[in-house]
Amino acid sequence: MNHHGTPGLQAFQGDILILDRNARQYRDLLAAALPNARLHAHESPAGPDVAEAASASAIWLASCSLAVDLLARQAPPRWLQTTSAGIEPLFSAGVPQPALVSRAVGVFGQLMAEYALTYMLAWRRQVFAWAGAQRRGDWDGPAPGTLAGLRVLVAGAGEIGQDVARLLAPFGVALRGLARQARPLPGFAQVYGLDALDSAAAWADVFINILPDTPQTRDIYDASFFAALPEGALFINMGRGVAVVEPDLVQALECGHLGAAAIDVCREEPPPAAHPFWRAPRLWLTGHSAGPTLPALLAPVFLENLRRFEAGEPLRGAVDFTRGY
Repeated sequence: MNHHGTPGLQAFQGDILILDRNARQYRDLLAAALPNARLHAHESPAGPDVAEAASASAIWLASCSLAVDLLARQAPPRWLQTTSAGIEPLFSAGVPQPALVSRAVGVFGQLMAEYALTYMLAWRRQVFAWAGAQRRGDWDGPAPGTLAGLRVLVAGAGEIGQDVARLLAPFGVALRGLARQARPLPGFAQVYGLDALDSAAAWADVFINILPDTPQTRDIYDASFFAALPEGALFINMGRGVAVVEPDLVQALECGHLGAAAIDVCREEPPPAAHPFWRAPRLWLTGHSAGPTLPALLAPVFLENLRRFEAGEPLRGAVDFTRGY
């Protein structure tokens, strides 16, 4: 890892609790940059020494869900850096909020663009129809299409959405965005506000959702939204499951109006065995895998934020609890 962007950390002598299923990997990545720090690595909040380490540590680098589990019985740290972009569990009733929380930022753009691209290509190149033809011993399959000229709308036009747009642009697609308010944003020819959702949908051959979970984004993808999409469109959800009215999505697939859907997130994860997502036609269910947090990418972000924390500077990805993210 290159530590040139985080000068002055060699002298840091504090305690840091690392609470994540990849805790040991984070510890190994951080140790060289923080030779004088006391790094307490734990994969579960239930470990025998976790409470003691948490009490000693003013700084936590932690999975949001594991941190919430620990906060239920532990005083909050001065600063919590989460290993995820989503921080919804911190808004649960009775969870004491740390004075300062920062989300994982700057590490998901390429991963999520690759996810979108995977299913856009699978859809246009008829990958699954060709796999069926192979199994049948049939040389002739459907004619593939191209991404060139497709109208792609990215709902959630912030940092990750702009990365997704930048990485999709070379494929010759037209790109528009959706944000809380209509405004110019890098990478998009036009950005709609949430109040124009259905008219925005009518333009899109591919609709990609990466909006965060806020009161304004719950249940927005409903029957009227799916009806507004052009016939045969592709819907990709790698944002939050609560944005989708799930029976309406299934109905749009079953009646043939929606061409396909790639669904990475659900209201209940995993969905129960009887959930229609397991059997819906032309629906790819991908187990919340679109944007994994890779420790090698997040460790430099944490080190830069630690430098900022020590210097009293604003953190990257600092959470505004009034806004919800």
